[in-house]
Amino acid sequence: MSDQSKSPGSVRVGIGTDLHRIEVGKRLVLAGVPIDAPFGLAGHSDADVVLHALMDALLGASGLPDIGELFPNTDEAYEDADSRALMRDVVNRVRRSGFVPINIDLVIHAEKPAIVPHKPALRKSLADLLGLPVDCVNLKAKTGEGIGTIGKGEGIACTAVALVERNG
Repeated sequence: MSDQSKSPGSVRVGIGTDLHRIEVGKRLVLAGVPIDAPFGLAGHSDADVVLHALMDALLGASGLPDIGELFPNTDEAYEDADSRALMRDVVNRVRRSGFVPINIDLVIHAEKPAIVPHKPALRKSLADLLGLPVDCVNLKAKTGEGIGTIGKGEGIACTAVALVERNG
């Protein structure tokens, strides 16, 4: 680190991933934003792969348990849960542990629907949930080029990286 005033561990990075199977008849929600599509994602909660990956990235960076431990899919309390509420809980946990999010970077892996038209709304939703300026939230979209679960349109995945800084 070039800034000698920073103590070791004052800036940390975490990574999170999530993957859900596409299911016709479900509602598609990404980053807390409803997306018009003829399908949604299967899961115990609302199956928001973006928020699930990001929560794990934030929790990992802060040295906290992952979402499977905090919000187990065996607990009926989280059935059909709104992942925005879970994200608010995670952000509060991160802050109580002495950290604040400062930057996030995500990749949504989906053959369909097209993500690019939704990027501004997705970035704004994430920035609002984290209390960050939109320019601290980066989002990319990738297809599977016809290969594997993503490429065959059988699922949607997300990879998230979060940078947090010790608060104070």
